[in-house]
Amino acid sequence: MLRFRPFRNTDPPKIAEIWRSQPPQRGLLQPVSAPLLEHAVFSKMHFDRNGLIVATRDDVPVGFVHAGFGPDETGADLDKSIGTTVMLMVRDEKDSAALADELLAASEEYLRSQGATVIYAGGIKPLNSFYLGLYGGSEIPGVLRSNKLLCEACARRDYVESAKVSIFQCDLVHFHPSVSRKVRQLRRSTAIRETLDPPAANWWEACVWGSQLRDYFQLTDKASQQVVATTSFWDVQPLSASWGVCTAGMCDLYVEPDWRRRGCATYLLCEAFRLLRRRGVGTVEAQTMSTNEAAIAFYKQLGFVEVDHGVVFRKDASPLNDLAQPTSAAIPITR
Repeated sequence: MLRFRPFRNTDPPKIAEIWRSQPPQRGLLQPVSAPLLEHAVFSKMHFDRNGLIVATRDDVPVGFVHAGFGPDETGADLDKSIGTTVMLMVRDEKDSAALADELLAASEEYLRSQGATVIYAGGIKPLNSFYLGLYGGSEIPGVLRSNKLLCEACARRDYVESAKVSIFQCDLVHFHPSVSRKVRQLRRSTAIRETLDPPAANWWEACVWGSQLRDYFQLTDKASQQVVATTSFWDVQPLSASWGVCTAGMCDLYVEPDWRRRGCATYLLCEAFRLLRRRGVGTVEAQTMSTNEAAIAFYKQLGFVEVDHGVVFRKDASPLNDLAQPTSAAIPITR
């Protein structure tokens, strides 16, 4: 008999088995183990066992779905008005599609019971605190297109595509830093500062990045001491180990408005890439919304190539679910 129940402390080995039974995907770590799941999911301080629903047949786990929430505006607590299904997996059985539909429905029911009026499928900033390093890449990109099980379940349950995420990678072995006139001017007038493992800005940032080592770079104007551009990197582990190349995930690239179109982003990244390459990093990965034409053109100019993409789904069954829509992989969802 098929049953649905909340997560138990004895479940991790069986959940790992279900994970290892999935079809190959570029952005899905294989093989996974119970300790890796503990590190990236179960040990998170805001993990709710009721949000990870396990399907059992004759008391043997055959599938699971994980639902969760993002932060409030202060980053000090959860905002349970917006929720998402961050992961769904089932064993390859003849009724796997039907089981996926039931699990997705159970996830929606849990989210609504906690107060959600806006429901998504797929993790994306700020709904991004679980599975970092196990799924996606440099960030959680919604649902990978190769994840046909969840994509097809969303289509059957009347979700719509809310946003698309483009995933790019740059080969640092063959990367050539820019030597333009703008870059030479910036080299004279600015300074680059690197900060390893910067402190979290708030509780939510600690939830997302607390178990990862980040590398934070700032570009500062020498005359005014103003920070004019910033970016962060982290070691995409253990996922990049399955790719066979040391990979740094880039996120939160930002340039002050008054300093844009001066080559700041190019110079900052070229210097950061030079340092990362000396440390053995072979690839840098970045993600952006597929509608962000300026960012895509910038990445391609630096030598990035698109390797994958993800989709964020939004539940369209109720007018209440039109309250929010993500606009950027680096911009929080707003209502």
